[in-house]
Amino acid sequence: MALLELDGVSKAFGSLKAVDGVSFQVQAGEIFGVAGPNGSGKSTLFNVITGIPFGPDKGRIRFDGTDIHRKSGNDIARLGLARTFQRETSFDGLTVFENAVIGAGYGGPARKSVAVREAAAEALEFVGLGPAQFGRLAGELSVFDRKCLMLATAIAMEPRMLLLDEPASSLTKPEIETSIGLIRRIAGRGITIVLIEHVLTFLMSLSQHLLVLNQGTVLAAGDPKTVISDPRVVEAYLGTRRPDA
Repeated sequence: MALLELDGVSKAFGSLKAVDGVSFQVQAGEIFGVAGPNGSGKSTLFNVITGIPFGPDKGRIRFDGTDIHRKSGNDIARLGLARTFQRETSFDGLTVFENAVIGAGYGGPARKSVAVREAAAEALEFVGLGPAQFGRLAGELSVFDRKCLMLATAIAMEPRMLLLDEPASSLTKPEIETSIGLIRRIAGRGITIVLIEHVLTFLMSLSQHLLVLNQGTVLAAGDPKTVISDPRVVEAYLGTRRPDA
């Protein structure tokens, strides 16, 4: 059984169909990539899956066999589905540790305060934000460290699946390489990953399956090398460039 299943999922804003009849499955343990040009509906897709800030208008979404398309974002998180965002999101006036504690307390299983704090500390150290960083204000961090904090906050929720929305955005080449390694280590913890990314080398180096959206619909899906060579994908996502250019 697939861990995540979408069947005919749609979301419209007035006459604009941001997500239009999208169906796919994500198997437990895989890294599943989502690509597409700007405005293709990728982030809206993550929104409707997680219920943050809204669910779908139509269609069915199942997580580990449970229908979640009518559940709240909090209920979905407690089932084990977490996400990050395009922009580095944090409570800038709180410390690094306080941000991670909020994540640990928001999602995942109900835990006592000591367990929440332990989960937060472990997640921070896992992403490279050790105890020396715990007391820093989140707003003082670099872009890369803010992204790491966002990851740690999600990991502290102890999710079974993590949706990552453009984690390589605004990073330098060395930071991108570090992020690739970090995402592989997250997958090594048994967390299934669904990944949106515009940096093609990043996406191709990680994804075991690839889905391409265009104007809210599925343009192609399957093996990443096969999908990215599809003439329709080259036209919609890469323009006139070759996929390996």
